[in-house]
Amino acid sequence: MGISPSDSLRARTGQTILDLTGKAMTTTVQTKQALERFFNQIAQQLPPCGQPTLMSDIHVRVLQESGEVVALDDDENEITRCVVEPWIDNKDDDFYVQVASQLRQCMAGMKEVVEHLGLLKPYSYVLEDDDKESVAELYVVDDDTMIVGGDLMSGLDEDLDNFFNQLMNEPS
Repeated sequence: MGISPSDSLRARTGQTILDLTGKAMTTTVQTKQALERFFNQIAQQLPPCGQPTLMSDIHVRVLQESGEVVALDDDENEITRCVVEPWIDNKDDDFYVQVASQLRQCMAGMKEVVEHLGLLKPYSYVLEDDDKESVAELYVVDDDTMIVGGDLMSGLDEDLDNFFNQLMNEPS
């Protein structure tokens, strides 16, 4: 079985992944390596220890204009930072959806690193935008639970409304 030109191109440029909306996007090798270094640096700064630190969130702030990715603790103290060059000046409307998808994929592949920090569980990784607004919960780490991505309550209002309407329309 031979390698097609498209397979060869995919091997050189990265891999195609699907985000939660089903849109295809490409994670370059350069992006993957930068993100892996980023999460390894977080692990180096917060190594497992006998007395875990109390921190509820690791804030992952992505600056769309500069491509910078900054990890912060709950008190806005910087843990580490890196620049993801393909993200610099990305003007896509769904930039943060794409970024969240790429971060989640990287974190899922680095489970041992992202789940074994010197932090008291539970803790989570939260994606923030340039304005310090929470965009998405990327990953939740707990002793019994591990959640990667997505809004867990997505569609809950609609489901409850449908359930209520169904109850109200049933003959008594």
